[in-house]
Amino acid sequence: YRFRNDYRAASRRSQDQAGDLATAVEESVHGIRVIKAFGRGPHVYEGFNAQAKSLQETEITKAKTLASFLLTVVAVPETILGIGLVIGLAQVANGTLSVGSLVAYFAIAAVIAGPVEGMGMLLGMTLSTKTALDRHFEVMDSINDIASPAQPQIPAERDGSVKLEHVRFAYPDTAGTHRPILADINLEIRPGETMALVGITGSGKSTLLNLVPRLHEATAGKVLVHGQDVKDWDLEQLRAEIAVAFEDTTLFSTTIRGNVLLGAPEHLDERQREALLAEALDVAQAQFAYALPDGVDTLIGEEGLSLSGGQRQRIALARAIAARPSVLVLDDPLSALDVRTEELVTERLRDVLAGTTTLIVAHRPSTVMLADRVALLRDGRLDAVGSHTHLLSTNEHYRFVIASLDDEEQPATSEVSR
Repeated sequence: YRFRNDYRAASRRSQDQAGDLATAVEESVHGIRVIKAFGRGPHVYEGFNAQAKSLQETEITKAKTLASFLLTVVAVPETILGIGLVIGLAQVANGTLSVGSLVAYFAIAAVIAGPVEGMGMLLGMTLSTKTALDRHFEVMDSINDIASPAQPQIPAERDGSVKLEHVRFAYPDTAGTHRPILADINLEIRPGETMALVGITGSGKSTLLNLVPRLHEATAGKVLVHGQDVKDWDLEQLRAEIAVAFEDTTLFSTTIRGNVLLGAPEHLDERQREALLAEALDVAQAQFAYALPDGVDTLIGEEGLSLSGGQRQRIALARAIAARPSVLVLDDPLSALDVRTEELVTERLRDVLAGTTTLIVAHRPSTVMLADRVALLRDGRLDAVGSHTHLLSTNEHYRFVIASLDDEEQPATSEVSR
């Protein structure tokens, strides 16, 4: 009982520390350029060394616990056999026990002693397995707050409309209270319309985008896609209707073809998929893919780190376009592009988005110009909705936001012009 408790605790601590150490190594590898740029190599190494030594000490404690138990499990049977041999020989000498009986006793004892001695190692392996399973089930048994309803509904008509009715969203903070990020948002994006979300940093633009594909659950109110509350949709069907491109680009360790066609309709044949791939790369100005060693079949490495930031962002945009969605959600998808490339992408996007309902976070005036209407967010609330020209002439805060976007864009523009 004592061994079980001590060894289980040490085994769980060892696995937790090994996981933390692996995470530290992964972060260091991904952030190697930052570490080198700031000259923090020795500091990171010291942190790694401290974690490794802590894991080493835990493993030694674990080994000592197992060794002491194995010592007991092995020593007790062997000691008893030794005592039995002395007593048996004395009884044989006195004639109270036959030699055959003594041999039979030790034959049976030897057969039993082997499994008893092996029990310690097996018990240690069992406890290690149990702690690993406990870690696994802690994750698997966690409650998923966002799931498909028991009886999902199918909208009568897929008209491409998106509507938010009295939507509120808040993250619970450490004090247990809910600080609203979005408060009473009422917004309607018409079918085929491109709506730009504009606001200063922290106004809730990206959070609002995440509510449409139900990556976050609205705290209150309704988010309607094709006129149906997203909570009534089957999640897989809902997200098949919506394509997303985030500012923080995520690519997978596969080919460019595999990344771009990740969300492409499954019913397409090979010829149609190739045509879709070519169109998506053309719209996103990602023709550089054909110049890579193996063209679009080039492996781009873990998270696409073999590509530049602008190249990764264009591949992610091509992926969203190739999904052929009825609703397109873009979180500043052109931030890493130079002005000329952004202009080319914008021109092609106007044609592609003609029949697609699009909600786009804009951090550049040129992106705002892509939209039919603009929604201005201010402190988590919808401050105004209208055309770019109308808001410029009527809303002072909108003029301030657009002016700040101009200031952010100026260094990139100056660099390109030089």
